[in-house]
Amino acid sequence: MKVTFTRVWELSDEHAKSRDGRPVLVDRSTGDAKGPEDLVDASPFWGVLPAARMVAQLAKTVRLNAGEKTLVARFVGSLPPR
Repeated sequence: MKVTFTRVWELSDEHAKSRDGRPVLVDRSTGDAKGPEDLVDASPFWGVLPAARMVAQLAKTVRLNAGEKTLVARFVGSLPPR
């Protein structure tokens, strides 16, 4: 499953670096994947944040279905991996 937040960022459990049901944050322009604790230069407004915090913020800006909410919860750590 994938959740596209912006033209640059998506959350995916289909990426090669995804393990044990834990999704990764993918930079769509480079294919680079980040884990929840990895630092990400989120934007000029947000600055550098842990990827999990950025995903939590991005999730507030889009409509998510139940499956997408579960994927986000797994990444930010409020649900264990499958």
